Amino acid sequence: MKKILMLGGAMQQIPAIQKAKELGFYTITCDYLPENPGHKLADEYHNVSTTDKEAVLALAQALQIDGIVAYASDPAAPTAAYVSEKMGLPGNPYDSVEILTHKDLFRDFLKNNGFFTPQAGGYSSLEEAAADIDRFNFPVMVKPVDSSGSKGVVKIFSKEELKAAVEEALSYSRMKRIVIEEFVQKKGYQVSGDGFSVDGKLVFTSYGNELYSGKGTREYVALGEFWPSLLTPEMKEKVDGELQKLITALGMKTCAYNIEVIIDEHDNVLILELGPRNGGSYIPQLIRYATGVDLVEYTILAAVGEDCSSLKMAPTVGCFSNYMIYSTVSGKYCDIWFEESFKEKNLLEVHCTYAPGDQVTAYQNTSHSLGTILFRADSIEEMMKITADMHSYYRVVVEE
Repeated sequence: MKKILMLGGAMQQIPAIQKAKELGFYTITCDYLPENPGHKLADEYHNVSTTDKEAVLALAQALQIDGIVAYASDPAAPTAAYVSEKMGLPGNPYDSVEILTHKDLFRDFLKNNGFFTPQAGGYSSLEEAAADIDRFNFPVMVKPVDSSGSKGVVKIFSKEELKAAVEEALSYSRMKRIVIEEFVQKKGYQVSGDGFSVDGKLVFTSYGNELYSGKGTREYVALGEFWPSLLTPEMKEKVDGELQKLITALGMKTCAYNIEVIIDEHDNVLILELGPRNGGSYIPQLIRYATGVDLVEYTILAAVGEDCSSLKMAPTVGCFSNYMIYSTVSGKYCDIWFEESFKEKNLLEVHCTYAPGDQVTAYQNTSHSLGTILFRADSIEEMMKITADMHSYYRVVVEE
C-alpha cells in the first residue's frame, strides 16, 4: 500500500484526506495543531509544522512515503516541493514553487520573462519602501509576499498612508517581507478558479467570477466566486495561453493550480497568482458541481505518480457559488440564519468552523472567515441577484 503525507488537517483539507483514504492509500497527516479535525480521519498523525521543511523531510524519510500533498495551502506548497525533490518523488521544481508562493519573486519573474505585470518591488522594511515609493504611480497595493486570502493587503492613495500599510502587511508576513505594486484597473470580474497540468501541459481550467466585499469591509477583499465564468471563449483561450507560457517557463509538471487573473481595460492578461496547489474555500468541490471533474482525485493521484492522462477540459453546466461565512460585527457566534426558500432550493453545503460562544471578528480578510457555503442558482441572472444581496439570504447571528 502506498503511503501519502498530507500537509495539514484543517476542515477544508478534509476532502483531500478522505479522497486519499478512498483511493486506498495509507494516509498520514501532519501539522502543529493536533486538534484539527482531519487528523481523526487519517491512519497516522504527526505533530510537525507544515512550514518546517527539514522536519517534514525527516518525517517523510522516516516514514518512507510515496507522495506528499499540500492541499489548499500556500505556506505548505514549498515544503511539499522541497521534500519531493529531495526524495525523488513526483512533484514540481522547488525553485519554481518558491517563485509562485512569494509575490516579490513572482512579479520579478513575470517582468523578466515578458509577461504583462505592473510596476512592483519587494521590501523588508518601511525605510526601504519609503526610499523607493516615488517611482510608483498611486494608487498602489501593499501586500505581504507570502500570504493569501487578502490577509494584510492594503490599497493606498498617497505616501502618507504608506507607514500604516507597510506595518499591517509586515504583520501578516511570515518572512517579514512585502511587495508594493501599482493598482491595475480590471475590466469586468476578476477571473478566479483552478487548473491542472499533466507533464507540463495545461489540460484543465475552470474559471469563475470573483466576488468582493461590500458594506463594512475593504472593497478588494474576496468573498467568493460564482460559476460559470463570463469570459468569452476567445478571452478564456488567451488566459489559458498565458498560463501555459508561465507553466512552461517555470518547468512545472503534474499538479493543480489556484488561479487569479485580471483582464485590464486593454484586454491584457495579468496573472495575479498561480498558486501551485488546489484552491481554498472549497473551490475544487464547487468545480465538481459545475463540471463533474474531481480535481482532488487527480491531485492525490499525481502526488504518488499515478496516471492523470484522463483529465480533459469540461464545460460548466449550471450556476454555482462558494461564499464566505462572515460577520460585519464582532461578538460571540450564535448561529447562521438562512432565508427559508434559499435554504430549500439553493443551499448545497455549509462548512462552518465556529461553535456557539466562539469569538467572531468583524470581517476584514479571510483570517476572519467562519467557513464557506456552497449554493446553486437556476440562471446567471438569479445568481447575480443573490450574490448582490447575500445578507437577504444568509446572516451570521452574533451576540455583540
